[in-house]
Amino acid sequence: MTNERGYELADKIMEAVNTVFVGKEDVVKKVVICMLAGGHILLEDVPGVGKTTLARTLGRVTGCSMGRIQFTPDTLPGDIVGMSVYNMKTGEFEYRDGVIMHQILLADEINRTSPKTQASLLEAMGEGQTTVNGTTYPLPKPFLVIATQNPVDFLGTYPLPEAQMDRFMMRLSVGYPGREQEIEMASLFLKGKTFDTVENVCSPEEILELMDAVSKVEVKENILAYIQDIVALTRKENSFHYGVSPRGMLALVRSAQAAAFLQKRDYVKPDDVKSVAGDVLAHRLILTSEARIAKADKATLLKSLILKAKIPV
Repeated sequence: MTNERGYELADKIMEAVNTVFVGKEDVVKKVVICMLAGGHILLEDVPGVGKTTLARTLGRVTGCSMGRIQFTPDTLPGDIVGMSVYNMKTGEFEYRDGVIMHQILLADEINRTSPKTQASLLEAMGEGQTTVNGTTYPLPKPFLVIATQNPVDFLGTYPLPEAQMDRFMMRLSVGYPGREQEIEMASLFLKGKTFDTVENVCSPEEILELMDAVSKVEVKENILAYIQDIVALTRKENSFHYGVSPRGMLALVRSAQAAAFLQKRDYVKPDDVKSVAGDVLAHRLILTSEARIAKADKATLLKSLILKAKIPV
């Protein structure tokens, strides 16, 4: 696939999603960035703002197989990764697929299930495989987890542990639409325009080609140094328990490549890094007790650190 064809196809994906998910072009763009960068997405917001609709529309547009699981307190790991079932005819155990054996997995309200069940996604999100009863099964490609969660102050929720949060490339907030966008959304609803009617514009194989093109976007040494400076500043900030992990730095590099690709460039600029840094890094940082008492804001602190980093020429 040529770069020009890739740029055109990426635009078509975003345009198709925006025909249903109205008024949130920036969120859609970052979801596509995350997908092309090979990462996973955590959508955090109040119920009813379209998190599930966004995930379903993306699956429809890209032609990827999609699985959905509604997390509840009694959801078990086997419901996600599958289980071995004894076949009385053959006298052997057979693997029965779990919902994870899809190219896009919508993990709805992930923080309503127990930490044990949440942890069943760790191997899949980190390594693209899952292990059941000692046997490892590869996951289909592309593989993307889109998890939704309500704010942790809602009743009946279990906050995601740090190791789980670090597996998500981005955490995004959808937010309420503007007045005109909400009216347009209601109008489309009355006309029957839902994710089921959206146009399919590409295939999973083409998504893999786009991901390969993104991985070839040039990142020069001075840009890598700029990214490392930002990461190092988070590790020195006294308001954080600890800074961004090396996994977080690599996620920022790949996200910046995807952001540059959507800008129709084959090289990364500092502006590409800044455009995604907040969404990639903020959820990986934990405020100290003193910072929480002082009502410090992670996003604000991170913005100030990014401004401190020396921008390369």
